[in-house]
Amino acid sequence: MSDSESIKNALVKQVLQEANLANARVLIERLQDNCFEKCVPKPGTSLSSGETTCMTMCMEKYMAAWNQVNSAYIARIRQESNNQNQGF
Repeated sequence: MSDSESIKNALVKQVLQEANLANARVLIERLQDNCFEKCVPKPGTSLSSGETTCMTMCMEKYMAAWNQVNSAYIARIRQESNNQNQGF
């Protein structure tokens, strides 16, 4: 592998890592916005058992939806990439 290929691969890896980190930040922000507001109407020093259950269920649903959307998005990108490589 040439030096330019090594540099290119390192840059691609770094960009992917930064994109993954940004994705994680967005996910956490949206979880906080959606689930916390829904499940904790009056913030206090600790969560009640009902609030904890609500947060857990909300986060699980949100994560499942997020993963499903991400999977569909990745599949679409791969399909479009394959189509471009095949000349469609």
